Amino acid sequence: MSDAYREFVARKSQLDSDGGFAPVFMPRFLFDFQAALVEWAVRKGRAALFADCGLGKTPMALTWAQNVVQHTNGRVLILTPLAVGAQFVTEAEKFGIEVHRTTDVGGPGIYIANYQRLHRFNASDFAGVVCDESSILKNFDGSTRAAITEFMRERPYRLLTTATATPNDVTELGTSSEALGQLGHMDMLNRFFKNDQNTSDVGRKWTNHGGGGPQWRFKGHAEQPFWRWVCSWARSLRKPSDLGFSDERFVLPPLNEREHIVGATKPRDGMLFALPAQGLTEQRQERRHTVAERCAKAASLVVGTRQPAIMWAHTNAEGDLMESLVPDSVQVSGADSDDEKEEKFATFIAGEKRVLVIKPAIGCFGLNLQNCAHMTVFAGYSFEQYYQGVRRCWRFGQTRSVTVDHVVSDGEGEVLAARRRKALNADRLFESIVEHMRTELQLGRGTYGDKPEELPQWLCSISA
Repeated sequence: MSDAYREFVARKSQLDSDGGFAPVFMPRFLFDFQAALVEWAVRKGRAALFADCGLGKTPMALTWAQNVVQHTNGRVLILTPLAVGAQFVTEAEKFGIEVHRTTDVGGPGIYIANYQRLHRFNASDFAGVVCDESSILKNFDGSTRAAITEFMRERPYRLLTTATATPNDVTELGTSSEALGQLGHMDMLNRFFKNDQNTSDVGRKWTNHGGGGPQWRFKGHAEQPFWRWVCSWARSLRKPSDLGFSDERFVLPPLNEREHIVGATKPRDGMLFALPAQGLTEQRQERRHTVAERCAKAASLVVGTRQPAIMWAHTNAEGDLMESLVPDSVQVSGADSDDEKEEKFATFIAGEKRVLVIKPAIGCFGLNLQNCAHMTVFAGYSFEQYYQGVRRCWRFGQTRSVTVDHVVSDGEGEVLAARRRKALNADRLFESIVEHMRTELQLGRGTYGDKPEELPQWLCSISA
């Protein structure tokens, strides 16, 4: 074997064992279910925690990382979405855990950076890696996602945390599996699933959302083995009782969703009457055609309330217009540098600005915005972005009821209906994960351990 080929194989290899260890650090600030999850993840070594917003993924990730630091006397890198790193630092200070938010790697400890700064680090400097809100891995372009997976490939300890493990399609679990060194995307699909085209030559484009893509479904008798495999490296919960613990301290306040239908001042080009938009092309035209009306309605719902609010925008035109219509607002846009974005987030969280205008792609992941209990949203197909956006405010720990104002044009009914269908599908998928996880946990506790051993009758006769 040539040196070049040997090097190629080494780059593509995965560690052959989870290789966890007994926890060496278990602080008292963790709730009982959090401590149970951390202990399991530390012993596992490479694991995923799919826990809903507000269940404490930050303290669990920090505790897991501190265990790796103390066990290895090495370093752990925590990767976060943009602006979430600052909240990690605040939480670490509250819990008495030392962290470093810098790209200058020094001695052992926990280092925190956003995903966009990954290229400034050397993987060999770290014993462990944490990917916070790991479901966004699939939203990065191919090169960025590949760089993250490559960075993690030979790290002995890895942790993924997210609230939306499978927002629309169970096959999306392949992203997490590959990052942890379990089955790769295509290996997972070929082992447990098949598609209507009887082919696996689909790259990374597998969905159940139409658009001409392959429709993946479980192979015969593969569903139960699939969930058992997922439960071997992941734990999922939307509330503590999913793991058998009390929900007493984790009750969500009411969520009030209001729908506001906005009519266009004139029909779309080439039409005599305003009709519902059909297909993506007409829906995009409808969105562009009703920018002024929708933004004006959203602004009217926020101006004068004197309460913090988030206004979600899909396009630059929407964001710019809403910022101009709402005096006490700040917009975080893609044109801002990372430092500028974090500074603007900080002004909203600190109350220096009352209204935050932002796109879901920039701010719907990871941030804790419980200072706010009101938001406006426009119609969009992405259920994950909508769910994550709402859960920035409506999360465990929020004490006020949260109001979500849906502002849609009279031609966007199908877009809203599609998102609702995805919400129902996501609920079914998560319930399935939790149900199978409970089954596997019961099996793992030795259901038959208290039964006496019995020899088969034929063996007894031979012994006699």
